[in-house]
Amino acid sequence: MPNIKSAKKRVLVNKTKAARNKSANSALKTAIKKANVAIDTNAADKAAAVNLAVKKIDQAAAKGLIHKNNAARKKSALVTKLNKA
Repeated sequence: MPNIKSAKKRVLVNKTKAARNKSANSALKTAIKKANVAIDTNAADKAAAVNLAVKKIDQAAAKGLIHKNNAARKKSALVTKLNKA
C-alpha cells in the first residue's frame, strides 16, 4: 500500500484506466466475435457487422489498446473472410 500522496493517486488513476481499457477491449472482442458469427452463418447483415467490427478495431488502435499492425491484421482477416463467404 502506498504511503505517498502521489502514489495513492496513481493507484486510483490506474484502477480507473484499467477499468476503461477492460471495457473497451471487451467491446472490441464482442464486435469481432459477432462479425465472425455473422459471416459463418451467412447472415443478411454480415457486411454491417464487419463494418462495425472494423470501426471498433480502428478506435482501439487510436486509443492505444492494440498496436496499429495488430489492428491492420485483424481488419484484413475479417474482410478477407467476408469476401470469401
